[in-house]
Amino acid sequence: MNFPNPAIVSQSAVRPLPRVLLLLLCLAYVLPGFIGRAPWKNLDITTYGYSLALAQGKTSWLSPTLLGLLPDTEGLLPYWLGAWSIQLFDGIFSPELASRLPFAALLWLALMATWYAVYYLARSPGAGPVAFAFGGEASTTDYARAMADGGLLALIACLGLAQPSHESSSYVVQLTGAAFVFFAAACIPNRIALPLCVGTLGLVMLALSGAPTFSVLLGLGAAAILAITPVDAAQRRTTRWCAAVFALASVAALALAFALHQWQWRVLPFEAFRSWHNLLELLLWFVWPAWPLAVWSLWIWRRQIADWRYVHRHLWLPMWFGGLALINTIITAPADRALFIGLPAYAALAAFALPTFRRAMAALIDWFTLLFFSAAAITIWVIWLAVYTGIPAKPAANVARIAPLFVAQFSLIHFVVALSASLAWCALVYWRAKRNRPEIWRSLVLPAGGTVLSWILLMSIWMPMLDYGRSYTAQMQAVAKALPPEASQGCMAFAGMSRPQIVAMQIQGWTLARADDASASRCKWLAMPLEAVAASPAAELLNGWRQIAIVPRPTDKNAEIVLFQRVAD
Repeated sequence: MNFPNPAIVSQSAVRPLPRVLLLLLCLAYVLPGFIGRAPWKNLDITTYGYSLALAQGKTSWLSPTLLGLLPDTEGLLPYWLGAWSIQLFDGIFSPELASRLPFAALLWLALMATWYAVYYLARSPGAGPVAFAFGGEASTTDYARAMADGGLLALIACLGLAQPSHESSSYVVQLTGAAFVFFAAACIPNRIALPLCVGTLGLVMLALSGAPTFSVLLGLGAAAILAITPVDAAQRRTTRWCAAVFALASVAALALAFALHQWQWRVLPFEAFRSWHNLLELLLWFVWPAWPLAVWSLWIWRRQIADWRYVHRHLWLPMWFGGLALINTIITAPADRALFIGLPAYAALAAFALPTFRRAMAALIDWFTLLFFSAAAITIWVIWLAVYTGIPAKPAANVARIAPLFVAQFSLIHFVVALSASLAWCALVYWRAKRNRPEIWRSLVLPAGGTVLSWILLMSIWMPMLDYGRSYTAQMQAVAKALPPEASQGCMAFAGMSRPQIVAMQIQGWTLARADDASASRCKWLAMPLEAVAASPAAELLNGWRQIAIVPRPTDKNAEIVLFQRVAD
């Protein structure tokens, strides 16, 4: 039997969010963080370094190295994308900005794929609104659009999406690949050719960005759900054929990863698995506010989930995608980046909670969101004011203690952007509080708007401070000042340096050579981390060198670089 559908929605509740406003919200979320900053540590600057080496033809495309060092993260595709973009926009944008553009495009595509995935899931059998006895229920198309708007708002509102999605890393590629597969599985059998192509592309993206096992499990699970989901008799054969193609594409993606030596066993030992309380703590903030809505959705749709004779695709697809990401979070590291891939699925589950909300629950979400993000915005503004004026004194002292050499410089552009975002937030709050709105997506407007507001404020008025703390620019400038002027275009030998530090020194303009390489004999200068100097193997290496300076990293006391000058024979 088919259990009663909990989605009781009238036509007045499915008015769509204006397309222009939704696109502007996505644009305001995607662009800040990709433009106007230096490469950040560690993944961001490392990806740029390998991409630049590929673009300049200094390393192999199938086995990229950075001065002989292999990448410390899996996946070839992120470096390829960065390199292709650097070559494409050579002379138009700086290499740093050009290498980040593909990842900005991928984030945009992930948002769009999530919208369309929820749209097609909302049109699947058993997901639509209940028909009223005397009419007036929501139309299928308008209901699906409103649900898709809610799913996209839920994804943007997730706190854990903000920073990882704005880095040049394999995790952005994995997020978009998972969103592509999610869209493809949701779209079938409404459309055939496009979802199969997009789904295959998503599986390949996952396989070539460090997640080949996740790729094949995701694809096989989606194929199984498609094969057993009830559809019309006319579509049954087509759906099962598409499921078979999905399964073959998953196996082909895994074979491609094997052929390119991209498969690695990343499962942690059992004793290193994330404990339940650490997992709960991560879920609480990383997937907020989607996780409580997703839990409510699973509860309110529990009868449909329990009906094994009728597999509801709008529930089982996000459950499979989200559950797989959750298991991956427990058994692999880093845990937050493993959970990151499941955010589109959690947003979809959150969307299916919206038609079941009561007015009191919606009001509670609105008030909590209003207080939380308004307080966050005020805090950001107060600390910015303290840094530039010294008032209030305590926040200014805290910033000076964390970044003692930071010199604040006022930027009119940053100020105007931050002020405009704050005024837009005030207008959004006024719009939401003006009257009781019936739209089912209304409860996620303030969470998504508050997240975008906080991100814009951080990426505008706080950008100089974040750049100072998260990039190597300040330390590399201090290294340049500690050396004689003639060293600026000379050769610098290095030993024990991390990949991000190596890339940062290359950005500064030095020609680098490994200290144990024959080419280092022409270098007059040597750079080493302080901990490497203290290690016993360094004694023989430092024979013939004289220490001239120790350069700290302003915001990290454990990242000092020791500089040496070659002693004349």
